[in-house]
Amino acid sequence: MRFEEIRKVHILGACGTLMGSFAVFLKQKGIEVTGSDAGIYPPMSDVLQSAGVQLFDGYSSENIAALKNVDVFIIGNVIRRDNPEAQAVLSSGIPYMSLPEFMEKMLLQDRTNLVVSGTHGKTTTSSLLTHVLLEAGQEPSYFLGGVVPGINRSFEVQDQREGYFVLEGDEYDTAFWDKVPKFTHYLPDHVILTSIEYDHADIYPSFESVILVFEQLAKMIRPEGHLIACMDYPIMKRVIESASVPVLTYGSHAITGARYTPADITVESDGTRFKVLDSGNEVAEVKVGLFGNYNVLNALAVWIECRRIGLDSEVIGRALANFKGVKRRQEIRGEVNGVTVIDDFAHHPTAVRETIKGLKERFKGRRLLVVFEPRSATSRRKIFQREYEKAFKSADAVWIAEPYDTSRIEASERFSSQELVAALK
Repeated sequence: MRFEEIRKVHILGACGTLMGSFAVFLKQKGIEVTGSDAGIYPPMSDVLQSAGVQLFDGYSSENIAALKNVDVFIIGNVIRRDNPEAQAVLSSGIPYMSLPEFMEKMLLQDRTNLVVSGTHGKTTTSSLLTHVLLEAGQEPSYFLGGVVPGINRSFEVQDQREGYFVLEGDEYDTAFWDKVPKFTHYLPDHVILTSIEYDHADIYPSFESVILVFEQLAKMIRPEGHLIACMDYPIMKRVIESASVPVLTYGSHAITGARYTPADITVESDGTRFKVLDSGNEVAEVKVGLFGNYNVLNALAVWIECRRIGLDSEVIGRALANFKGVKRRQEIRGEVNGVTVIDDFAHHPTAVRETIKGLKERFKGRRLLVVFEPRSATSRRKIFQREYEKAFKSADAVWIAEPYDTSRIEASERFSSQELVAALK
């Protein structure tokens, strides 16, 4: 089956950010699309309905029985094998794929694929890279894991195949029948590897198992490509040895062995300014509309990538400066009576620590009150119980919610909010 032959698609788990954008993309290509989800509510329900996507509220084998002439089912990774609709699909005899598998087979074969991966910073870095390419007039295709002001959708595929395709390379597994990282399907030409730490404890039993999949990614890079790797993480030295393509290194300090480093970092009201050093020599001064050392490194990685593929330094600089960030990443939701309310997705203790540090620099002299809900698969487990004590240290006050739904986690393995509160006191 080729993409041009597809006439009708049904999506299980249609209302997520990526799946919803994917459904809209299919509709724009003239494909009939239906979808189902357990939670159908605005804004994605409005987006899909206005695009002409018929939605089923809840999963049922009857939904599948009611459909006619479906060419392929797309099953999201939120769908478990025992889902009644998934069971009906498996017994239907009609082809089914995960979204990454669909992309590999239908959309990525003849393109130049820029994959951004790593434990932290994937969404911001891939969004920033897409923004710079758009500002430079490159008309890239892209597949992003967040909502970016100024970029209409999280999923866009250009008809021409000679352009770049930016992909957020998630290491989480692909589907219940395909237990490999999503990036396994992305046919990478160039890779930015932002970080490597232990995460996703629900699918990776150890840090070693995480390291192995990133080594696999380094080996997958196609022969004419390159790898851009952040050396702030000691294990990166081992991972980059797996690459058979040129490796460009960056990091906070040259002592890490990084070729590219930032210098003279200055926090301004609307972003962060820094100099780019190449082996200690200044090659550029840039400003990015983001805050925090981790975002300086994200911007540095994008600068390296864009220079490597031949973009003009001044064009890159202008685009970095006018980037408005990603929703739920230091997103200002409003200000009431002098209190600024910020929404952020940080959940790994390293991300929590660095986000708090970045906000303290951005809002110097103001009290920082932090409300945290352990909601990710890793944060609901006790793996990082002690690390969270250090992560919140620089906040002025902290509220810790009870972990979200721990019913599938053994009692002895559950994160304890009470214990963290006691330790912080």
